Amino acid sequence: MDDLNVYLNGEILPESQAHIAVSDIGFLHGGSVFTTLAAFGGRPFRLDRHLKRLLDTASLLGLQTDTDADALAAAVDGVLAANKLVRARLRITLSGGDLRTGRPTTLVTAAPLPEYPPQWYADGVTVVIGSFKQWQGDPTYGYKTGCYFPRILARQEAQRKGAAEALWFTTDNRLAEGCFTNVFLVKDGKLLTPARDTPVLPGVTRAAVLEAAKGLAIDCDDEAELLIDDLLGADEVFITASTMGVVPVTGIEAHQVGDGAVGPVTAKLMSAYWELVENETAGA
Repeated sequence: MDDLNVYLNGEILPESQAHIAVSDIGFLHGGSVFTTLAAFGGRPFRLDRHLKRLLDTASLLGLQTDTDADALAAAVDGVLAANKLVRARLRITLSGGDLRTGRPTTLVTAAPLPEYPPQWYADGVTVVIGSFKQWQGDPTYGYKTGCYFPRILARQEAQRKGAAEALWFTTDNRLAEGCFTNVFLVKDGKLLTPARDTPVLPGVTRAAVLEAAKGLAIDCDDEAELLIDDLLGADEVFITASTMGVVPVTGIEAHQVGDGAVGPVTAKLMSAYWELVENETAGA
């Protein structure tokens, strides 16, 4: 697909014809919020939860918008249909818009879902400890805003080291999340993940994994305060994101996680997560 179709401010058109104002606050100052999600079988997974988080974030940050959940859901369906996509990566971006006119910007894009290496799921990935820190008082942490460049830099740092992701710690040395992922640990059969107010993004996949864990009667703590020793002492580690699902972590820089193989709790949750996706999208 050389020229994908996008939804921009009420219209579906080729991306080469889609333009935003040079005075758009999202472009000039990162004054935007977004969500990224996946579609399987032509149906987005848990679109309603993504939209609620997106609109709640816009409201919380005082970002002006002229759309709602119904309009965004229709835009998503329209973009999927216009691009004839069955498995897709979707992104919805809301910007405060043109500083001159005050008109907000709504953009929905879709592209084929990335094909992640099969060995990621079979053998696990390596992650690094990011050199950047996050702190509780920054209003951009814990939310998907246009101020994502530090995360891109951290991911690039990880890739230069041959790793799939970089994990962030807070300024007081608590484990938070990955650049674009939530992180989970398993210790003595118990599932642990940092608390929402660490701060971390309330990931839709994070919530789905916690739901799956409950269904499997796996003991879990979603308000854990985790330090570097907890991370390095974990029996299993995995990361989650909407487009990649559950990805095992078997290496943290030079440190081997557990026995270096995908752990049993991670394997169960990987399977349970994809079962949720298949049940809800009817064609994953």
